[in-house]
Amino acid sequence: MKVHSAAKDPVLKARMQCRRKFLFYFKKGFADPTYLAWERDYKQEAADQFQRVLNRKAYEQMLKARHYDEIAQTAVRLESRTNLLFSFEKMALRDAVKPPNGAKAFATGLFEYVYGSGPLKDRFEQFTEVLDTLPRIQTRVLTWPLQTVFGFIGNPSEHIFLKPRVTRLAAEKYHFDFIYRSRPNWETYSSLLQFAEQVKQDMAAYKPKDYIDLQSFIWVMGSDEYPD
Repeated sequence: MKVHSAAKDPVLKARMQCRRKFLFYFKKGFADPTYLAWERDYKQEAADQFQRVLNRKAYEQMLKARHYDEIAQTAVRLESRTNLLFSFEKMALRDAVKPPNGAKAFATGLFEYVYGSGPLKDRFEQFTEVLDTLPRIQTRVLTWPLQTVFGFIGNPSEHIFLKPRVTRLAAEKYHFDFIYRSRPNWETYSSLLQFAEQVKQDMAAYKPKDYIDLQSFIWVMGSDEYPD
């Protein structure tokens, strides 16, 4: 059996370089205090807040009471405490859920996306349809960050967040064949989940907890905030 060293295997070499980059910034990996402060804690806080106010039981009760506007405004407020969306995306969503029909569509669609019992593929595609039909005031609502942010903070053990440019750069550096199309679609999202699972395997010694850690690793690889 041949042993392929990093010097002979360009994929292995690239992935080792990515690991070294992550550990350069965060010497203790996903347990590093600086990593927690810069990358994980605010995302975890958003997820914790989501489960405090929009957990399954509370969400179901609000839907039964037809409090669609309250659900939509709560979700918007929770996301606003993060820096995950660009300002124009935040504005597009706020505008889209102001009309009663927009709030209802978003509130019911988001519940099925986060808490539905069907296959993730079906829930993902249904939520894409919901976003695509929301009222558009100035800019479009159906973007990758808006498609993925609420699943990510609602249940980061199942959903990951996609920033297109950063993710594509990270995949290139990682020598991962990431399938990307600009309009949200299952093939691209499934490819991102596979990318994250590959990172999880490669970084297993540092015990990534969930997609918060895996998304943060990808962010560090592709973001200008972390020069190579």
